[in-house]
Amino acid sequence: MKRKLLIVGAVVALILLLDQLIKVWVKTTFTDQSVSIFGDWFRLTYVENPGMAFGTTFGSGMWAKLALSIFRIFAITGIAFYWLKQAKAGMKLEFLIAIGFIFAGATGNLIDSMVYDFIFPYDPCMSFNHMPGSGIVSDCSFLGEIETRHTGFLLGNVVDMFQFNFTWPSWVPLVGGNEVFPAVWNVADASISIGVILVLVRQRTYFPKNKKPEVTPDSTEA
Repeated sequence: MKRKLLIVGAVVALILLLDQLIKVWVKTTFTDQSVSIFGDWFRLTYVENPGMAFGTTFGSGMWAKLALSIFRIFAITGIAFYWLKQAKAGMKLEFLIAIGFIFAGATGNLIDSMVYDFIFPYDPCMSFNHMPGSGIVSDCSFLGEIETRHTGFLLGNVVDMFQFNFTWPSWVPLVGGNEVFPAVWNVADASISIGVILVLVRQRTYFPKNKKPEVTPDSTEA
């Protein structure tokens, strides 16, 4: 079990380090520009969101954001206990690594919400921080008075930056001409997705059904 703990711990640490390094680099280097790399099919687009993975939201306002962050804490704690239970039960290393991917991704996005408002300057005039209905009014000279989001522990935005630039062929019914995957995502989102996909695709390997013992002629004789 110690060997598995070390391996999965190293994987989780590597994902978290990569996720946070890229987020800090993007947050301190980019403004609102989008930069194409690897041709034009993949680009870096700096955005911040108060919601869930891939920029999806869970309501709006302080209480929705706080509820989401608290849910993440409980989910991460549950994943950790589940991982330890499965490790003690002798589950395959590959399965434990898949759970580690999910754990690392959830933790990576939680870190943004927990500490980014304390370590980075807060600009209420940035579009990412606008939140109509918040009741917090800031005076942005060129925009006038703007309602901005709440700030503090568990209330920070999540930093996203990766975006695919593919569109469906025009002849495809219903979705022709639309982007295949318009969401902007980060390493943490990708880590969660990889872990979930591994569990779904490989579940028969991770949880093999007990085979019934073969009955031979000798075994039927009394």
